[in-house]
Amino acid sequence: MAAKRALVVDDSKSARVVLSRMLEKYGIDVDSADSAESALEYLQDHHPDVIFMDHLMPGMDGLQAVRQIKANSERAAIPIMMYTSQEGEIYAGQARASGAIGVLPKSIRPIDVTKALYQLQLLSERRDSLPSALQPVDGGGRVAAEQFAAPPAAEPVDPRLRGQVEAMLKEQNIELRRFIVSTLDSYTHRIVTELRPKEPAEPGEEIEPAAEAPVVRPWGWILATVSALVALIVVGVLYWQSQGAAMQAERAFAAVTASNEALTQAIENWRVVNARPPAGEAGQIAGARPLVLSVPFGEPPLAPARLEAVRTLVSELERSAIGGTVRIETYSGSFCLSGTGEQGYTLAAPAAAAAQCEQMGNPYDDTQGGAARQPLAFANLAASVRRRTDGAIELELAPGPRDHLAASYPAIDQATAGQWNAAAQANNRVEISVIPR
Repeated sequence: MAAKRALVVDDSKSARVVLSRMLEKYGIDVDSADSAESALEYLQDHHPDVIFMDHLMPGMDGLQAVRQIKANSERAAIPIMMYTSQEGEIYAGQARASGAIGVLPKSIRPIDVTKALYQLQLLSERRDSLPSALQPVDGGGRVAAEQFAAPPAAEPVDPRLRGQVEAMLKEQNIELRRFIVSTLDSYTHRIVTELRPKEPAEPGEEIEPAAEAPVVRPWGWILATVSALVALIVVGVLYWQSQGAAMQAERAFAAVTASNEALTQAIENWRVVNARPPAGEAGQIAGARPLVLSVPFGEPPLAPARLEAVRTLVSELERSAIGGTVRIETYSGSFCLSGTGEQGYTLAAPAAAAAQCEQMGNPYDDTQGGAARQPLAFANLAASVRRRTDGAIELELAPGPRDHLAASYPAIDQATAGQWNAAAQANNRVEISVIPR
């Protein structure tokens, strides 16, 4: 039987690679296109068994491409699955109305691909019964798949926790030292007593002939010595582990403290620069500059620390009786990476040539949908602020323009991976600005 063939349409190279490798494991031949226009040209001469279509692409978007494919009688029978970070009942209804049979998320697992292929009847038999992440749509535009909620934001670190951990580690170190000293004293005294020679008899004292003692093997003190060494080794290992735990705790607290201090300093600098001048008739804030927060590689833009900065800024606006829209724009840096889509990507070695990078991009942005996938913690904060201020302050999350760079990238044929990733890290950021009313 001839192998099935799939067409993957996505402007993200890493997203195409991830899905293609998953499909190839099932013996499916995969062709790819980086735009909707390229996909339409491909379909003039080819007839794949299924199409996986992204939504947000330069030029024609995914839903427009689906409608144009379904309008052609020769290609209308090809099943089309939306492969995108868009989600929700409204989008699923739009996809169904355009002719797609369902929505497959970008944060995909191999089991999700298996379920989708069984539903598309591209596999011959069912091998498991695990629930699928595929989102089929009924006639009313309702999504049948279970919606997954983002994990709740982690609570901020309590400064008192540091003192408690340090006190516990100090007590443990003291107890270990006492145990080591007492164990060494005990075994040393026992060994010295057994090996000490007997004192000679005084002059004139009758010495009774000693009876021949049976030959005794010195197994006792040998076993005692071995036991002492084993105990010392065990105690040493425990002590070394406790020291390692203490050092890790110190490094963790130092990292959290540095992060909090950096955020506090950034917000304080923003307050100084954007000190509110006397308001005019329109109540506008002149000369306002956005608050820029750096996003480390591999972290979501609105991690708990940066979400806390948004809360602090909103509190300052409330205290100053300033109403308006707090706009949060996310920017993704294009990193020089090594690795694969299945095993994960890591930053390339700094000394490597940037032109030899295995992948250029931001895997988190490609697989998670970037700012298009709104975190649950941010949605809850926006609803709380809107309710608390009666709509005077609104929070808005949007992706920033791709051509708005904080740092220019060096020439790729002359730069190292370290130089390229330094520019990518500067561009991997969140900008927060206030649009007053």
